[in-house]
Amino acid sequence: MKYKFISLIAIAGFFSGCSSNEKPVDLTSSGTKSANKYQLGNVSEKSLSSAARLPGQLVPYNEVNIFPKVNGFVKRLYVDRGSIVKKGQLLMTLEAPEMESQLQSANSRFLQAQENTVASREKYRRLKEAAKEPGSVSPLDIDNALSKMKADEAMANSERSTVASVKTMLDYLNIYAPFDGMIIARNVSPGALVSPGKTADQPMLILQDIHKMRLTVYIPEDDVDKVDLNQPVTFIFNAMPGQQQTAKISRSANALGSMRSEAIEIDVANKNGQLKPGMYAEVRIPMLSGAKSLLVPNTAILRSTEREYVISVENGKANLVNIKEGLTGHDSTEVFGNLKVKDHILLHASDEIRQGDEIK
Repeated sequence: MKYKFISLIAIAGFFSGCSSNEKPVDLTSSGTKSANKYQLGNVSEKSLSSAARLPGQLVPYNEVNIFPKVNGFVKRLYVDRGSIVKKGQLLMTLEAPEMESQLQSANSRFLQAQENTVASREKYRRLKEAAKEPGSVSPLDIDNALSKMKADEAMANSERSTVASVKTMLDYLNIYAPFDGMIIARNVSPGALVSPGKTADQPMLILQDIHKMRLTVYIPEDDVDKVDLNQPVTFIFNAMPGQQQTAKISRSANALGSMRSEAIEIDVANKNGQLKPGMYAEVRIPMLSGAKSLLVPNTAILRSTEREYVISVENGKANLVNIKEGLTGHDSTEVFGNLKVKDHILLHASDEIRQGDEIK
């Protein structure tokens, strides 16, 4: 009887619990609903104006390595590293004693040839005068005298050219500045033996024109056709933060280099001399994409070490579309891939979504 009473109490407690207002909590329904809530966007089409930030480097407007044209010894140096020079200024002189001997020898041969020419010309004149008397001089002697005179004149002209050539070589012993600029390197001292060499050899002097500089920027191959050459560029040198400058693109190479990039140059005035060759700058180059560019929101692009892609939605299924990025704007990015205008894409996609997953 005691056990029956306890059983009745247990059964009554069970039914009273079921009749209360509390219901069992479904722990899976809310998670499923939140997982199926995706925000969709569309692929748009318009022209995207943007700018690329690329590094640039200053190089001299003109630069020349000065080598000797003849063998000789350095006699005197008139400049040193850091010297400011003007075009045509004498930089250094060389000496070559053997060339002085060559000049004296050439002058002697020229004087001898001149004397022979004068003697031949006088002999021909006399024979021609004597030939006025019939039978006194044979025509053959006159012809021989004329030939001798012309040969001696030719020899004199040849020796004159030799003298001029040796004098020109002597002029090469004086080294002049080809343009205004600054000497940035001096690699010889008085008494040093110098000779014409290859471009790989060390030059005697290095001269740079730093009154105006070239800011060289290399545009990647993907962007070379998007550079707006008519718009000014802005740049800030790393050594002078906060001093933004503006200029126009002066010239472009119109060819790709070994790094698959095209070089453009911006002329920069160096009035106060603060700019130095080799300085780096961050250059903002205006770019304009084509008239029909496909744009997607920046948040729709997924990136991994293997690829870049967006997730489009077709008939409620996920379709992973590989893309290649172009210009990037404030909130949109130009893309290239198997997409069309007004295609639905996930705005905040996850790399956990796989091809063919159901999107609700």
